[in-house]
Amino acid sequence: MAHAGTALIDPYIIFEKISLASGMRVADLGCGRTGHFVFPASRVVGDTGIVYAVEIVKNILESIQSRVRSEGYHNVQTVWSNIELAGKTPVPAGSLQACFLVNVLFLVADKGGTLAEAARLTERGGSVVVVDWEKRLGPLGPPPEKMVAPEAIIALAEQASLELAERMSPGGYHYCLIFKKK
Repeated sequence: MAHAGTALIDPYIIFEKISLASGMRVADLGCGRTGHFVFPASRVVGDTGIVYAVEIVKNILESIQSRVRSEGYHNVQTVWSNIELAGKTPVPAGSLQACFLVNVLFLVADKGGTLAEAARLTERGGSVVVVDWEKRLGPLGPPPEKMVAPEAIIALAEQASLELAERMSPGGYHYCLIFKKK
């Protein structure tokens, strides 16, 4: 079984904050190899919901797809896309109740484009959740110069018609910003 990794970030705490529930449609943009938010979200949204696992690295998507098949996650769809390019992710615009960007923004060059793409996919009143590194934990996390200040994310999100609804700490090494689409 894959390592759950909830010691650093417990996705269920965040799901509770945004009232994630059965039947919802969500996406994890830059989902990563472990699907840290994908598989827990799949359990919460259930058979009537959909979780889009979006990633640009094809072998990561293959890894997610393998787990989807072997563990029977029928509501997870893998999507190959460059999330930095607004309008390019093949998920219907305005169709999601929640969109997650977890440990992603420090990696992308176009942070504003990535937030704009998340906003495009999310319905009005839906949540865009940004979780990123706040402190370095030994060998974990990006170098300090790669970390993105929450204030910078908030400013870029406002340009993408996202309004900060809540700021929280999901663990000792990350911040979480929950935005609502205007």
